[in-house]
Amino acid sequence: MTLPLIPPMLATAGSLPPASQDARWAYETKQDGQRVVAYLEGDGSVLLRARSGEDITAAYPELQPLGTALGTTPAVLDGEVLALDEQGRADFQLLQSRMGLAHSPDKAARQAAKVAVHLVLFDVMHLAGQDLLAHAYARRRGMLEQLGLDGPFWSTPAALVGNGEHALQATREHGLEGLVCKRLDSAYKPGVRSRAWIKIRNMHSEDVLVGGWVPGKGRLSGLPGAVLVGQRAAGRLRYVGNVGTGWSEAERTQLAALLQAAATDVCPFDPAPQVTAAHWVVPRLVGEVRYSTRTRAGLLRQPSWLRLRPDLAPEDASADLPPDLT
Repeated sequence: MTLPLIPPMLATAGSLPPASQDARWAYETKQDGQRVVAYLEGDGSVLLRARSGEDITAAYPELQPLGTALGTTPAVLDGEVLALDEQGRADFQLLQSRMGLAHSPDKAARQAAKVAVHLVLFDVMHLAGQDLLAHAYARRRGMLEQLGLDGPFWSTPAALVGNGEHALQATREHGLEGLVCKRLDSAYKPGVRSRAWIKIRNMHSEDVLVGGWVPGKGRLSGLPGAVLVGQRAAGRLRYVGNVGTGWSEAERTQLAALLQAAATDVCPFDPAPQVTAAHWVVPRLVGEVRYSTRTRAGLLRQPSWLRLRPDLAPEDASADLPPDLT
């Protein structure tokens, strides 16, 4: 490869910039996919590298034509590979069926026929032999948009300058993962997690019932490493995931005592989850958890513990789950 290897710049978790600085920032939809850097040599080829630097080109054969999109102009582009659901929203669970197939091109081709991906592009770091890393985001973004990279499996979604509060609210109303705020004057810092890019994830919270736990390791030996949680639907306690973060040391110790007191040999979930080394408890502890989205099967993605809810009865931890779970 003749193009420079450029690790992707990373965003820092945070909140919206102050209203007084709003006009100095651009806002892009945070996508729930796989980060990629695309290398177009200008000879019709395309090379896709994951955030880890791994060559994942063969996993996404439908993106091969991108190599001809700029003719003989070489470029290095930053973007995210998505799998879209029926509503056109990124669905990470769908994408998982396409990931990890870089060394199985035949299987990747079969999966591509079932679940096509879409590459959204949001930055250009090298173009026509010119290094753009030191240029301001606003200039790079303008150059990217002028390339007109909109094809059957790739696009360049618009970025909104200013109106961050409106942009964030729009992502919430449309059930999107969140927002990325990018300072207009920011340079591209390869491999750096920068405060010039701020990511805001839209999180949800719900009440769940604790139906089991798995032991921690190391310094957490004897304490719960994670709790197994569920929600009632159609008269049954349906497993919705495991939660292993969000406690202080004191809260974890308190929870351990409550779990020991509620121990049972009977799995309360229907159907029983396939969890190794699970300890079951009578499902009477209600907790509140925060999570990003649900999978198509109703499981909580990226859950973290918020608090116990002793003010709620077990029957309060119910939910409208997908039909295949009820």
